[in-house]
Amino acid sequence: MAKPKKRYVCQACGSVSHRWQGQCADCAEWNTLVEDAPATVFSLKHDLSSGGRAVEFVDLDKPGELPVRQKTGLAEFDRALGGGLVPGSAILMGGDPGIGKSTLLLQAAAKVAREGHGVVYVSGEEAAGQVRMRAARLGLSDAPVKLAAATGVRDILTTLGRMDAPKLLVIDSIQTMHSDTIEGAPGTVSQVRGCAFELIRYAKETGVALVLVGHVTKDGSIAGPRVLEHMVDVVMSFEGERSHQYRILRALKNRFGAVDEIGVFAMEGDGLEEVDNPSLLFLSGREQPMAGSAVFPAMEGTRPVLVEIQALIVRLQSGATPRRAVVGWDTGRLAMLLAVLESRCGLSFSSAEVYLNVAGGYRLSDPAADLAVAAALVSALADKALPSRSAWLGEVSLAGEVRPVAHGGVRLREAAKLGFDRGFGPPDAKNGSAELEYVGVGQLANLVDRVMSS
Repeated sequence: MAKPKKRYVCQACGSVSHRWQGQCADCAEWNTLVEDAPATVFSLKHDLSSGGRAVEFVDLDKPGELPVRQKTGLAEFDRALGGGLVPGSAILMGGDPGIGKSTLLLQAAAKVAREGHGVVYVSGEEAAGQVRMRAARLGLSDAPVKLAAATGVRDILTTLGRMDAPKLLVIDSIQTMHSDTIEGAPGTVSQVRGCAFELIRYAKETGVALVLVGHVTKDGSIAGPRVLEHMVDVVMSFEGERSHQYRILRALKNRFGAVDEIGVFAMEGDGLEEVDNPSLLFLSGREQPMAGSAVFPAMEGTRPVLVEIQALIVRLQSGATPRRAVVGWDTGRLAMLLAVLESRCGLSFSSAEVYLNVAGGYRLSDPAADLAVAAALVSALADKALPSRSAWLGEVSLAGEVRPVAHGGVRLREAAKLGFDRGFGPPDAKNGSAELEYVGVGQLANLVDRVMSS
């Protein structure tokens, strides 16, 4: 006979333990283990080979119609999704509090509704009056969106079952949802997992595009069990700094399109506006060439984006401990690059403070930015500006070699389109544009010699 057994679930990572302890053994977080609903342990003799229903198998070449994507009316949103909403898909969107998740989804819901498609927006964090106030500020009050403020999954699914299935269902947020069949308060691992399962099952059965808003932890990951990200089809992150105007919608997982695609928005007084050319946004304010400034053509999915990398070198008196401050790039990679410049090129940064910043609050993780960062550091150290209207790309090895990068031609064509007339990178990179002069840099020492002798 089945017997109940206590278990404790970590609220940070979702790991399960059969006894309470102060620290989670998997993620090392403290005081995150909470008693979950009792698990049922079955005997090994329990037979599951009968009593179920037969599963239908189909061939891979069975003819059928592919689902037609539903455009949201926001081109940047559709780009990040891979072309639009897929019927029956489940989308999880995370982001810092106040970054604009609800604003973006309300704008998308209003545009879909104005196209004559049914849209349901369920808010579990705000009252219906608060959402209507936001809609009035955004000029969306006339959109035929069905709005409700509810947290009970049973009530939501019962109401949806009595009406025609909408094209789009927005749940804001999944951490506020509660199921009366599961023990625990809203936001616990069991509640988030159970509520998401019921909503996703409804979306799959009815062909509704479901969007779940998720809270994030202090390190930027989506709160709740990790299995939540595996249950959904698309995981999106809405990023940006509150002190900056831009916002980036990034696809981290997409079963229906490419990952790492981004959509760029600018936060204005009347809502989020799409940015068709993000390179102009991140390069705005560059009037004249200055020491310590280099332009790098980054790749975000299939889109090239030009960003400015800024470096500052401050010489210190003997005995002082130098600082290494980085914003928008990896600190460990900066330390590696400084070591290569000192060891392979004979430069000295040991008695200087190094400050590195990616302009506009942009975050870079592309190793192709190594050469641009090195160029900015050498330029700041020599107090000499780099050649005007020039772009830099290339990965730097520990031996000081400049290695090829992916999509070099696409990056340089975007630079030429924006008026850049010279590109610096690996010797075997393809120019890709007749309007841009390409200069190969085989060794990091060649870059140092070029900057120092200019």
